[in-house]
Amino acid sequence: MKQNLANSTSFLKKAAAKMPPLLKELVRLYPDAVCSLTYETPFQLLISTQLSAQCTDARVNMVTPALFARFPDAQAFASAEIAEIEEMIKSTGFFHNKAKNIKSCAQDICEKFGGELPNTMEELLSLAGVGRKTANLVLGDAFHKPSYVIDTHAIRLCGRIGLTQNTDPIKIESDLRTILPPNEAKPEESGNFCHRLVLHGRAVCPARKPKCESCTISELGLCDYAL
Repeated sequence: MKQNLANSTSFLKKAAAKMPPLLKELVRLYPDAVCSLTYETPFQLLISTQLSAQCTDARVNMVTPALFARFPDAQAFASAEIAEIEEMIKSTGFFHNKAKNIKSCAQDICEKFGGELPNTMEELLSLAGVGRKTANLVLGDAFHKPSYVIDTHAIRLCGRIGLTQNTDPIKIESDLRTILPPNEAKPEESGNFCHRLVLHGRAVCPARKPKCESCTISELGLCDYAL
């Protein structure tokens, strides 16, 4: 057990040493690190994120203008007929479960928080259908708090680059908090880092056939996968 702990500590020290040049290169490659979902309020981002499960952000952005015009806030969703929500979000897939979760979530917000979306991890996780990935995205992008969005891109790239030895999202989040601690002076830093991992995963480091030969992170010697 002690040996495993020592190995883990040594690994994370090595990973932490990569972070300054890695952050610098990702900022150079992707200066505009923003969420690709379209929204006007924190609540709308929450709903958009729930709709994005197993669906592209582009498709969600096609659905939400009419959806939010019809149901602009938690109170409107809480009193809506599920069948109407289903009809409006059908093209995002899994619309039965999504509509049920969205209505239940809106009811939770109204009943527990007076209709206002809470801004802490614990409170967000108490809402129906909200997991850590969604909560982190809302905390970072809507409330401008330190956040760590661990999606499939982040899991893949953190493993390949050598920032974690784990595959469980909660453990990866813990590792990132260790090597990229929350920065109150730059609260958006960790969230933007995760956005840039997504952009790099899509452009250069997909699940199949990563483009290591054209990856500047690899050229800088910052990626374990290419070694």
